[in-house]
Amino acid sequence: MDHHEIVESEPPGPISKPFNQAPTGATDTHFHIFGPVDRYPLSPRRLYNPCLSTVSEYAKLANTVGIERMVIVQASIYGTDNSCMIDAIEEFGSHRARGIAVVDETVQEKDIAYLHSKGICGIRFNAITGVTPLELLPRIAALIKPFGWHIQLWIKAERLLAISDLLKNFPVDIVLDHMAQVPLDRGLNDPLVSNVFRLQETGRCWIKLTNYRTSHQPAPYYDADEVSREIIRNAPERCVWGSDWPHIYLEGLPMPDAGVLFDNLYRWCCPEIAKKILVDNPEKLYGFDQNKERQ
Repeated sequence: MDHHEIVESEPPGPISKPFNQAPTGATDTHFHIFGPVDRYPLSPRRLYNPCLSTVSEYAKLANTVGIERMVIVQASIYGTDNSCMIDAIEEFGSHRARGIAVVDETVQEKDIAYLHSKGICGIRFNAITGVTPLELLPRIAALIKPFGWHIQLWIKAERLLAISDLLKNFPVDIVLDHMAQVPLDRGLNDPLVSNVFRLQETGRCWIKLTNYRTSHQPAPYYDADEVSREIIRNAPERCVWGSDWPHIYLEGLPMPDAGVLFDNLYRWCCPEIAKKILVDNPEKLYGFDQNKERQ
């Protein structure tokens, strides 16, 4: 293992009450839960030590912002040990919580079936700090397709452009983390930005509207407006929103406020489209309207 300095994460900051009222069924499709390290061991390959971020702490965000449904995303610090996320789904309740797992090359159909029974509905490929190589994409896609799952990609915009031909006819849906890390300051015609528009138009590509990590401005991140509005305009039925709480591994960025991030969505689109992004689209993508089949 390469030796590297492990960064200590800051505790999440205060959460303001949004100006806009969340619609019934509002969904946060991207956040992490970090439990006690004696119960959930950290990967020796991790880049950071997380702050303790429990279900009860996240519930404070949910109550303040108006979140009723939630999607927990497996973070790189746990490697392929998805137990913290699975336990959190059970604590939240399977009627309103889902998870996105991380696996490696040893995964088999029985493993997917087990995860499915625990409320998992997708596999995350972290091409930036993670453990699952992109070469596994076709195999994992074939494995998860019978379960109706999708693949979530956290990937730099340059690398996404390089593999875009592979994704255009992909057999399962693709969800792009953090707005595919596209540059916000190069205009809509930049190849890295227009590539995302083309992927949206395949009908199989979803975008998570979480973009403070690529902003060069302080909150409320006005430099994200142009690209965010165009992504929504291009395919409003395939956009979802995520808080990215507790905002770990910020690499010098100021701590975000989930209430501000929530209000940003209403700056980019009308309330009717915001409801689609917060409620209707997550219902379809994560199967929140299919609880009876999962039980």
